[in-house]
Amino acid sequence: MSGSGRAKLWIGPSGWSYPDWDGVFYPAVKRRGFKPLAYLARYFNATEVNSSFYRIPSWEMTAGWTRLVPAEFRFAFKLTQIFTHQREKFPSAAVVQAFVEGTRPVREAGRMGPLLIQFPWSFRFGPEAVEWLRRLTASFPQFDRFIEVRHASWASPEALEVLREVGGYCNIDQPRLRDCLGPSQHVFGRNAYVRLHGRNAANWFAEDRPAYERYNYLYSEDEIREWVGRLEAICEQAENVYVFANNHYRGQGAVNALELKAMLQGTPVEAPAELVESYPRLAAIVRPRPRGGLFDRS
Repeated sequence: MSGSGRAKLWIGPSGWSYPDWDGVFYPAVKRRGFKPLAYLARYFNATEVNSSFYRIPSWEMTAGWTRLVPAEFRFAFKLTQIFTHQREKFPSAAVVQAFVEGTRPVREAGRMGPLLIQFPWSFRFGPEAVEWLRRLTASFPQFDRFIEVRHASWASPEALEVLREVGGYCNIDQPRLRDCLGPSQHVFGRNAYVRLHGRNAANWFAEDRPAYERYNYLYSEDEIREWVGRLEAICEQAENVYVFANNHYRGQGAVNALELKAMLQGTPVEAPAELVESYPRLAAIVRPRPRGGLFDRS
């Protein structure tokens, strides 16, 4: 899959294991042995690994994933939150090695995408933050690292230079609230990374709502076209461009990822019949697989 320029596009949702996707993205009734990841890989060539943010992945688990996807598929792992959100003490060398070993089967299988190092809005540019980033760089030299920051303090030239030094820049879309970074199209090196979080301003900083509500947002077609323009510019500068939709509630990220894919390719795309039924606007850009085939619900 390629867009304008010379870049290879890797597009998908942020994760694949969500109960609210049943009957929306995945079939409501599944055949024996149904594998969500294998099903997702029919429609996308990449996904973020959301579970690695909450716990260090095991070798056995990731080895199983490589057998469920084709060679032309990439996993972008999120670094575990003990490195990004729980910053009282830097994790030990043993913890670093556990993460490296847990992802080794994916690297050895040639299906490894970037390592996403996602920080919260509270992580602000300053000497302590810079030192933390440099320690992460030294700890994970074997990964193609992308740093996601959300606070506007990282927009200064000095902050951008630090991010360039320690890895790639994760361009994000988030609600346009005070002190929140706005959309960007930075390319620091050969590869580029984009994450769409949604623009649910009412719930973005809410503390009395379920966590998923922060990402409960469906981009309009016009909002997706805004990002098509930015991505076309990014593709002119990068060799690989990773694009993930993190507005995952009820498959909304899958909808927007498919729309981006169709617009950038300029051709119709395939989509699960359930998703088209749940979001009829997809009918204009997708060619759903016919129901009733041998592998429809495998």
